[in-house]
Amino acid sequence: MLPRYPYSSGQARPATAAPPGACDCHIHAYDARYPAVPGATLSPPDASMAQYRDIQARLGMQRAVLVTPSTYGADNRAMLDGLALLGEQARGVAVIDGSESDAQLQALHEAGVRGIRLNLSLGVTSRADQILPLAARVAPLGWHVQLLMAPDRLAALAPLLSALPAPIVFDHMARIGPQQAGAHPAHALVLRLLERGRAWIKLSGGYIVSPRRCVEDTALDALARGYLDANPERVVWGSDWPHASASAGMQPMPDDARQLDRLADWTGGARLRQVLVHNPAALYGFPA
Repeated sequence: MLPRYPYSSGQARPATAAPPGACDCHIHAYDARYPAVPGATLSPPDASMAQYRDIQARLGMQRAVLVTPSTYGADNRAMLDGLALLGEQARGVAVIDGSESDAQLQALHEAGVRGIRLNLSLGVTSRADQILPLAARVAPLGWHVQLLMAPDRLAALAPLLSALPAPIVFDHMARIGPQQAGAHPAHALVLRLLERGRAWIKLSGGYIVSPRRCVEDTALDALARGYLDANPERVVWGSDWPHASASAGMQPMPDDARQLDRLADWTGGARLRQVLVHNPAALYGFPA
């Protein structure tokens, strides 16, 4: 009997062999000891790093990036607990509100945090007018600003994002659906920032942007490959485990082994190692 994996459908291992040093660049920890922020859209069941270790072993990954989810607002305790458990092979992306002291930001850095996230899609903590001041706060630390928002809002912020004083990371394929590729101004903006080396993109959440709500959707192929063609040195991958939107019934629970295999479909050849090893090392400061 093959093992069952927490918050992940399927039981088989990927057909794709992950290279040594491979990094899953987008996971979350959930812990009922920490209250959800008022108005939070997603309140999934607990998901621990002990459970994620099973997923990590299934995928053949060695490194991970923990992102504070929208559930907790600017409370980073669940993410920091996860970092402490995963150790040197993990990095973090925090949520801040601007009230933090320099000492508090430095403490986050020493814990392994290398960026901040503003979720303008499902989050209730972040606002668009915070992007510039928060970017200015974290730029001296060498951190990036990770953004998630609807394409229309993204396109409207083009002048701001083009001059931001910190690198940008767009998660979940910039929340752009396959049908919007080549047609929506947000897609053109993301490609332009990638080409200029001003931004990174996570090939995560394909099941979120797919019209079929499934990473097997072949409509995702052109979207993902377009990002890779724009700048293969600015693309990373993440599983989005434990898939809180699936727990909330927004789409079926993904098969993480198939997510990795689909990345192999999009990258092929040497680009797989680039996306899973070299690019995360550059973005998050892992040892070469």
